[in-house]
Amino acid sequence: MVIAGRGVTKGEEAAKGLRDRTGADVRYLPADMSNPDDAIALIDRAASRFGRVNALVNAAAATDRGSILTATPAEWDNLMNVNARGPFFALQRFAQLAVDKGHPASAVNILSMVVHVGQSFLAPYSASKAALANITKNAANALRKNRIRVNAVNCGWMDTPGEDEVQKKYHGANDDWLAEAEARQPFGMLVKPAHVAGLVSYLLSDGSGVMTGAVIDFDQNIAGAYPE
Repeated sequence: MVIAGRGVTKGEEAAKGLRDRTGADVRYLPADMSNPDDAIALIDRAASRFGRVNALVNAAAATDRGSILTATPAEWDNLMNVNARGPFFALQRFAQLAVDKGHPASAVNILSMVVHVGQSFLAPYSASKAALANITKNAANALRKNRIRVNAVNCGWMDTPGEDEVQKKYHGANDDWLAEAEARQPFGMLVKPAHVAGLVSYLLSDGSGVMTGAVIDFDQNIAGAYPE
């Protein structure tokens, strides 16, 4: 298995942790998903090490704030590059190699509930994730005859270290923000990474059969519902 990202220290620590817990051959490879050359090279390097790549999870994302009134061209470009362009070219290379070697494969794109609308301060972010949702369905349709499946998960508000940084950086949150936020949620918690990981593992596995082109809402708030 290969995990990748810009944070070398975090990536190497995560890879070591997985190796220690599972005994699997897990390697970290540095990659900046805003750069399509990095995205393509990542797939090639993984294939070189393991012989072939059967599964891909596009989980990299930038979450910078910006509204329809305030977002700059530079902010737009950065969000589109990280959240849509990089994943597109990673998926493209992944599919090219699978087609070339003639084996089935499965990919999952990590999206967000913002694809349905998104908060006003997440305009470019929402647009970038909506683009990736379309890429998911378009690729699923194009690749199905090659037995390559492509699905996606729209994650709701999630409890992650990155979200802790975002809340404090952009929203002035205090150290108790998570407990306060979870107390307001219908199920008393934010979405947990382990829950999403279970679904992603299922979508990548043979257990999900022929399922492809699905974009699954993973949240406790229902898109389109109104207060009663």
